[in-house]
Amino acid sequence: MRLDLENLPSDVDLLHRLVREMASVVESRDGEIERLQSIIKKLQRAQFGRRSERLDPDQLALALEDLDSDIARIRESRPSIEKQPSERPSHRKPLPDHLPREDVLLDIGDAVCACCGGVLHAMGESVSEMLDWVPAQLRVIRVTRPKYACRVCETVAQAPAPERLIAGGLATPALIAQVLIAKYCDHTPLYRQSQIFARHGVDLARSTLAGWVGGACWWLEALHERLCKNVFASDHLFADDTPVPVLDPGRGRTKTGRLWVYSREQRPWAGPEPPAAVYLFAPDRKAERPASHLERFKGVLHVDGYAGFERLAANGDIALAACWAHTRRKFYEVAEATDSPVAAEALRRIGEIYAVEAEVRGQSPAHRFAARRGRSKPVVDALRAWLEAQLPRIPGRSTLAEAIRYALSRWDGLTRFLHDGRVELDTNPVERAIRPVALGRKNHLFAGSDGGGDRWAIVCSLIESAKLNGVEPYAYLANVLQSMVNGHPINRLDELLPWAWKAGNPVKT
Repeated sequence: MRLDLENLPSDVDLLHRLVREMASVVESRDGEIERLQSIIKKLQRAQFGRRSERLDPDQLALALEDLDSDIARIRESRPSIEKQPSERPSHRKPLPDHLPREDVLLDIGDAVCACCGGVLHAMGESVSEMLDWVPAQLRVIRVTRPKYACRVCETVAQAPAPERLIAGGLATPALIAQVLIAKYCDHTPLYRQSQIFARHGVDLARSTLAGWVGGACWWLEALHERLCKNVFASDHLFADDTPVPVLDPGRGRTKTGRLWVYSREQRPWAGPEPPAAVYLFAPDRKAERPASHLERFKGVLHVDGYAGFERLAANGDIALAACWAHTRRKFYEVAEATDSPVAAEALRRIGEIYAVEAEVRGQSPAHRFAARRGRSKPVVDALRAWLEAQLPRIPGRSTLAEAIRYALSRWDGLTRFLHDGRVELDTNPVERAIRPVALGRKNHLFAGSDGGGDRWAIVCSLIESAKLNGVEPYAYLANVLQSMVNGHPINRLDELLPWAWKAGNPVKT
């Protein structure tokens, strides 16, 4: 809007209208400027700064008070032990008992006193431990099968050749498990693994290792399907997705696929089911993907703000629980970018809700429900009224207004935890399950094909579920692959699920 300042109208009503229009334009532009500045600061923080959300001093003090009370409670509950001079320093954890020990004896030469020549007598000993490293070593297993012939009927007898994981392949299940763990758990690409093997004097091309991965996943696919069936039979799950680049040879570049992640985590409310995480690859992010995955699921689904999840609640079988962490992040980004006192106050109020959750974590659903209704509900109700009062007072296009609208539009899902002690405040369990994918995406860059995306999902599901249950992933995969090669019955696959496997194979992480 342009004004001729030399020829302003003399009509007062017209001047009032022009001022109102100017104020409206200024407000709109201020909101747009604030929004763009927030985006710039967000991008700068993503590239150069620390992405984690820092607590303000009041929240930090509250967290420290909770930590101090937890420490005091632990000290009161543990038996008192008189400290001996030979104890390790309090800051060092003892070395795990399951590690093999090699004893080294350092003794004096003669049991004779160097001062007076008297006979020395034993009065105890000092024992210390150091952690050692035995480098990985490749070895060759030679399988010899003697042949026997009968001179009477001219038949030949020989023990049958052992089954191999890869038909005609060189690798044992233990070596293939190592390749899988290195790629999908330690995020070492196959070409780097090939270089590592070359340092050991063994030439294994990347294509050979890729063939091993594909062959192993052929065996593991049925176990992955069983894991998915077990998880989707639950009534409380967390869902999210993350992009994975997939090679697209026809166009000479990569395309964007998705790994859909579904996590089960009942430990915060002492639930009966073991933790687990399953991954499913899809070439896109269409809403029918989660709809097909959760076709038979009934219960509460913890989700973020993805609109495709909204369709799942249409038939009433699935209730959506929205994520307070995503809501909090919206206000955190505004507070970081603009120092808004309204955003800071929203963070403080949300922090009060989380303070109650910290106290009831691990308690029964009934206990959590009672605490939430008595202490969290008044805070939540007051927060909604306060947000509704703040919204008309700020520019409609500002990032602060967007954060408030984000929260209010999901209020039913955000307050789901007030009606069920089993519902969590956020989707952090599935967010944690996504982190290994992000690390893999950064290191081995892309999946070679859609089939590579499926293999990524299969192995990741088993590795992350093993880790969630305190199972060492390499020992687990090596044993599972060996069991399958040895003929483990297909109708007893449940015995190979991580929590069931752990019962008979107590390997520590």
